[in-house]
Amino acid sequence: MARLQADEAVVHPECHISGSVLGAYVEIGAGTRLAHVNMGDYSYCDRFCDLANVRVGKFCNIASFVRIGATDHPIEKASLHHFLYRSASYWDDESDDAAWFAKRAGRIAHIGHDTWIGHGAMIKPEVTIGTGAIVAAGAIVTKDVAPYTIVGGNTAQLIRKRFDDQIAERLQALAWWDWSHAALQAALPDFRALPIEAFLEKYE
Repeated sequence: MARLQADEAVVHPECHISGSVLGAYVEIGAGTRLAHVNMGDYSYCDRFCDLANVRVGKFCNIASFVRIGATDHPIEKASLHHFLYRSASYWDDESDDAAWFAKRAGRIAHIGHDTWIGHGAMIKPEVTIGTGAIVAAGAIVTKDVAPYTIVGGNTAQLIRKRFDDQIAERLQALAWWDWSHAALQAALPDFRALPIEAFLEKYE
C-alpha cells in the first residue's frame, strides 16, 4: 500500500478520472474509471472499479471490480444504441444529446461513511448505501441500504444487522469520521482494542 498524503490523492497507473474531486488520504487503484465522483477523505477504491455520478463518504472501502452508478440506456425508445445520444461519433453534422447526459448526471448514488463495498458488487444509480453498511461481494444493489446493515445477493437482500439499532444510532451521533487526523491517531489503540460499547462509552 502506498504512503498516503493529505494534500494529494494517490492515483495508480491507467486510471481515467474526469469531473471528480478526491479528498485527503485517498487512493485510487490501477485501471479505475471515475466520472463525476466526489470521494471523501480516507476513502479508497481498489483496481478496475468504475464509478459514475457518485458521492462517496469518508473512510469507504471499495474492493476491486466494483461498479457504482452504472449508466443506463434509453429503453423506452426505438433503439437502445449509442447513436441516439452519442450522435457526433457517427455523423459530422450531428451533436450529442445534451439532455440525455444531463439526466444521467442527475441520477446520483450516495455511499455513506465507513462502508465496505465487496469485490464485484454493482450499485445502481440513485441508490443510497447507509453509513457503516456492508455490501457483499457480487451483490447487485437496486434499493437503499440502511446504516450498519449487511446485504448480499442478486438482487441484494438483508443478511443481518452489524449492530443493534441503539449502537448504530450512537455511532452515527459520535461521527468519528469527522475527527481530525491527530485525533484519529490518538484513538487508534482504542479502535483496535475496545469492544464497540466500551469505545462508545469512552468517546461519547
